[in-house]
Amino acid sequence: MSHTAHIRSHRKPRRSATSTIAVRAGVTGGILSLAAAGASASANAAEPVTQTIELPTLTADMATQVAQSADATQQAAANYELRAERDAAAAKAATEAKKDLAEAKKKAEAKKKAAEAARKAAAERATRSAERATLSASASTSTSTSTTAPASGSVATVVAFLKAQVGDAYVMGATGPSAWDCSSLVQAAYKQVGVDLPRVSQDQSMAGTDVPLSNVQVGDILYWGGKGSAYHVGVYIGDGQYLDAANPSKGVVIQDLSGYPASGAVRVL
Repeated sequence: MSHTAHIRSHRKPRRSATSTIAVRAGVTGGILSLAAAGASASANAAEPVTQTIELPTLTADMATQVAQSADATQQAAANYELRAERDAAAAKAATEAKKDLAEAKKKAEAKKKAAEAARKAAAERATRSAERATLSASASTSTSTSTTAPASGSVATVVAFLKAQVGDAYVMGATGPSAWDCSSLVQAAYKQVGVDLPRVSQDQSMAGTDVPLSNVQVGDILYWGGKGSAYHVGVYIGDGQYLDAANPSKGVVIQDLSGYPASGAVRVL
């Protein structure tokens, strides 16, 4: 060692080594490669050193995340659609319930009205029954033991009985007390004064004495169709009117003879 080596100012400063690093990047087979080359700046520089660093690419993870995001979005859309369907179903159910309630109220009101109508009809039938009983008692006291020669006032009794049945139903084959056909009503009316008539209109048109329509009187039986083959009967009650069990749609009514002229008439009183 030199005797001056320990003196700092006499030491020869070392040259600091500098190096340069070059980086290259590339993607091969889905792998990100980084290549770094270093070179020493010293006088005695060695060969450049190249080192490759392989980093995994994020391509696969990103694809998975994108797929998961798409699935989540699709599921959310499906949930929204299901919720919308449930809301629509609930709204429809509420509408149907409201409609059913209104229908139930309507039916209840109709049932109430029907019950009220039935009550009134029952009351009317009871009144008619009482009137019939009174008429029957009157007829019994006004007639003698003979059934062929009614006492005075029998025509009024027949007409009163017939008017008491106005509003009753027409039913083919019915014989009272609240439903009649044309011939059963006429038969029942004359029975009130002790006159027994045949049951059907054909035979009733053959009873009693023929009367010209121009000379018809209250209490005469009117018939429609040929004598002996009549298809309908009624009773003349005066003022150009007659009373009959007309048909299922009208029931027992009073009608104008001019609107439905009879074919002939017979008198049994």
